[in-house]
This record gives sequence, structure tokens and C-alpha cells, in this order.
Amino acid sequence: MKIESLQNARVKKILNLQQKSKLRKQEGLFVIEGKREVERAILSGYDAVELWVTAQQQLPNLNHNAEVVYCSTNVFNKIVYRDGASQICGVFKSKNISLETTVLPKNALVIVLENIEKPGNIGAVLRTCNALGADAVLLADCPSDLYNPNLIRNSLGGFFNLQIVENSSAEIISFLKEKEFQIITTHLKASTNYLNIDYTKPSALVFGSEAKGVSEQWVKSTSKNVIIEMNGVVDSLNISVAAAIILAEAVRQRY
Repeated sequence: MKIESLQNARVKKILNLQQKSKLRKQEGLFVIEGKREVERAILSGYDAVELWVTAQQQLPNLNHNAEVVYCSTNVFNKIVYRDGASQICGVFKSKNISLETTVLPKNALVIVLENIEKPGNIGAVLRTCNALGADAVLLADCPSDLYNPNLIRNSLGGFFNLQIVENSSAEIISFLKEKEFQIITTHLKASTNYLNIDYTKPSALVFGSEAKGVSEQWVKSTSKNVIIEMNGVVDSLNISVAAAIILAEAVRQRY
């Protein structure tokens, strides 16, 4: 069967999954577009429910139990964000990873993102964390939907090769203290230059929103506040850039 109508009920459902966080949570489903991203999701153990392609496109040579849905070019371009670049679009089952099931090495290095509103920023941080080798990303009091399409796209597939946990700040702080992490918080007051910190012990690097920074409960729980000193007229960095700078230093020390 080939779906050619934009009014088809299945087309409408996949569009709603792209656009509506509430539906994604209710159904336990989310949408992935792009050959690279779909391949990485399947290889990382995400269960594919549907794989949408046009007759001109070739499916990745991967083991999956998904239904293959063929559609017209018009339909395919409607259900994806990236016109002409995606090649394949899939509906996948979401995962729930908890703090209790997170597997960390003895000398773990994790990133904590508190109250980050923009999904694209979270995705960019995930891309950096995957590239540099963070052991987990903990989303504290996160208002964004973890399966937001912008978040997944901006991670460039890094999303699927990371342990990502959503929880409250209080629960994450308790978890980190129980595991004897040093909590290093990016904060403007009573701060040390990030280059003067020892990151070779179990460390959690905490970043808050660009507008508000980290909350008081993280400041009270921190082992050390750090700052990236600015030498120009710019007085702040995008969170993904700040995370990359400090994480790169932590990884450099560990080498």
C-alpha cells in the first residue's frame, strides 16, 4: 500500500506526534527523521514501530520489526521538517531511564542541565556530551519534552548513545551526594576559574538557563562554583558552548 493523500489518518497522526508533546507522552511514541538518526536509534536498541519512505528511497540494512510505510513525495515532505534531506522517517517507542537504572563507571563524569527551556539547546549539549564522552546527562526540573523533534535533530544522533535521565533537582542532588560526586556549578558569585578545578574525581557539571542561571538549591549543594572568564564585550555564552568548554577541560584532565 502506498499513502498518497495528505488527509490520510496515519499522516495526521504522525504530524500530531511531531507537534504535540502531550500525545507523545500518552502514546509512548516519538518521531525520528533522517537516515543517520534512524540507524543510530535502531542500533542503540530503540524499537521502531513504523518506517516511512518513498518508493525512491532505500531502507537502512538493519534488523527491525517495524512496519514499512511507502508514501508519495508530497506526503513524505509534509511529515518531515527537513525538506528533501531526511530520506527516512520513523515512529519509535520512547524509553524511560531512571536514576536507579543509570549505569555509571567508578569515576563518572556527568552533565546536569537545570530548567533549560529550549529543546534545541538541550540537543546541542547532548551532541557535545556524546562527542566528548560524558557518562550521562541529567535533566533537572526540565520544562522541555525529551522527545521534542528539535531536541533530537540538534543532537545529530548523539541522543541515542547517551544515558539521559529526567528528574527533580532534589532527587538528582540526593543521587549525586549518595554517589559521592563533587558538584561543580556554573555560577557568577564566589566562583573559581573553571581552569583551576580538579575534574579527575567523580564530577557533576551543572548548568542553568541563560536567563536565570542555576537555582539556589544547586548553589547550596555545590562543592565549587566555577566561571568562564570573559575577555570581550560579550558577558555570556550559549549553554551548549559553555558546556563544551568546561566538559572539554574535564576530559583533557582525565587523559
